[in-house]
Amino acid sequence: MALTVTLIGGESSGKSTLAHALHQRLGDALTIPTTLVPEQLRGWCERLGRAPLAHEQAERAREQSDAITTAASADGVRVVIADTTAMVIAAYSEQYFDDRSLWAHALPQQRGYDLTLLMGLDLPWVPDGLFRDGPALRAATDALLRRELQAAGIPFQTLYGPLESRVQQALRAIGPLLGRSLVAENPDWAQGRHPWTCDKCSDPDCEHRLFTQLLQQRTREA
Repeated sequence: MALTVTLIGGESSGKSTLAHALHQRLGDALTIPTTLVPEQLRGWCERLGRAPLAHEQAERAREQSDAITTAASADGVRVVIADTTAMVIAAYSEQYFDDRSLWAHALPQQRGYDLTLLMGLDLPWVPDGLFRDGPALRAATDALLRRELQAAGIPFQTLYGPLESRVQQALRAIGPLLGRSLVAENPDWAQGRHPWTCDKCSDPDCEHRLFTQLLQQRTREA
């Protein structure tokens, strides 16, 4: 089975843009056989010219999960980049229809993926003229996703910043799962001159905590 990297988040949070960038970087630049699974819900909406009704939500979630499973099972594929998962559809179903039933499918699926990357909300919300409803819905979706991930104990990493920064953050998270480094680290970091980004930290080994530990060590040595 391929390594499965999933991108989740509310509308206009950069999932699709990052998914395509990662697919290109991994496949073309790093020559790692990679498959991109697009957002099935989006394609469905574009084909029918409308959003799903309440009774159609569960099937959309299953379509997304099935597409990811199929891609991960394909011969020769090393990494699957999934542009959203059933979790996002479950969040939409709860918001639009007050229906929480889709979480029963979405959470076990998400737990089975290798890496969950949550898009930060620092990018400007951009209308698409079709199905996006506004920044308030995006924030509400983000809150629901965080609530369910945390309640289920599913590890996730939040990505912030412009596209290239998000690509680098994602590659740093993917690399250890492949057993190799995918980014060239800045040599200044070894000297403690790491960029300070505590307000938007996406690193579980928080640099502020590491810096505090270093100060404590120096105090003991003195």
